[in-house]
Amino acid sequence: MPVVLVTGSAGLVGSEAVCFFCDRGYTVVGIDNNLRQVFFGEEASTQWNCDRLRQTYPQQYIHHSVDIRDQAAIAALFQTYGSDITLIIHAAAQPSHDWAARDPYTDFTVNANGTLVLLENTRHYCPEAVFIFCSTNKVYGDTPNRLPLIEHDLRWEVDPTHPYHQGIDETMSLDQTQHSLFGASKLAADVLVQEYGRYFGLKTTVFRGGCLTGPSHAGTKLHGFLSYLMRCTVTGQPYQVYGYKGKQVRDNIHSYDLINAFYHVYLAPRVAEVYNIGGSRFSNCSMLEAIHLCEAIADRKLNWCYVDRNRIGDHIWWISDISKFQQHYPSWEFTYTIKDILGEIFTQNVGRW
Repeated sequence: MPVVLVTGSAGLVGSEAVCFFCDRGYTVVGIDNNLRQVFFGEEASTQWNCDRLRQTYPQQYIHHSVDIRDQAAIAALFQTYGSDITLIIHAAAQPSHDWAARDPYTDFTVNANGTLVLLENTRHYCPEAVFIFCSTNKVYGDTPNRLPLIEHDLRWEVDPTHPYHQGIDETMSLDQTQHSLFGASKLAADVLVQEYGRYFGLKTTVFRGGCLTGPSHAGTKLHGFLSYLMRCTVTGQPYQVYGYKGKQVRDNIHSYDLINAFYHVYLAPRVAEVYNIGGSRFSNCSMLEAIHLCEAIADRKLNWCYVDRNRIGDHIWWISDISKFQQHYPSWEFTYTIKDILGEIFTQNVGRW
């Protein structure tokens, strides 16, 4: 039976991948040592999700609490499963701008060095496997903030005549921009994944995501915007909006739709491919619009305040142009709108919060 190896397997994207492939009969080997709790504290722990996966798939899901930077431990895992590994989904990461600035060494070694460890072991033990990397739109730095923006009542929008009005594609420059240290470490990994495709011929694909979200997200102040926003709305915990008048726009893709995109790549892989991926024009919202939606779904007011200072590295407006991916994989399609996503986050977590 083919083996799917997933890093960050107890996190949002990783756990969705575990469920997706276990439900289709695959054996899934998960790697996750709950570093998210180290980064963001107890409220961001993914242990509950790891326990859920083990209980739901006792025969198919094999968990390893291993650090992806540990070369010997990762090599031992790859040696054990060898060429049975047909797909690697690399979703483990340090995901916060602010946290990266606090501890650049840990941020870079997790995001860049950890990716290198996985690529090298793929090359040696399962070179025919498909390697999918969860990159980020932060590799483009703050270049999107130079777009001609128009202020609306609840959101910023791009001039309708601009080529990026339908979304930002993969041609945007990666240079001469402020990435934040997090963006820089992810860009290093992004380029490594591309290079292992071009140089060694591995079947590598990079997905540069916008906001990835869903009910399994352990949202916290520094990461997991929609999950944390709904949690604060439900619990009455104060929420702070940073900069841009609260009108900053994000596209949001449900983790199921993302993993389904990965599955399409797995069935028909390419080499050294790069895609922007996100909710696109199909699923997006501004901060103020998201607050209104959360309040309507939870039927209570959010206790929030405005801080007139944006986070370094934050985009004012980001909507992904995913037309390149749709051209390569025309049978893939969205299943979740922004309202669907927030509704599911609420119904599946209100009891746990």
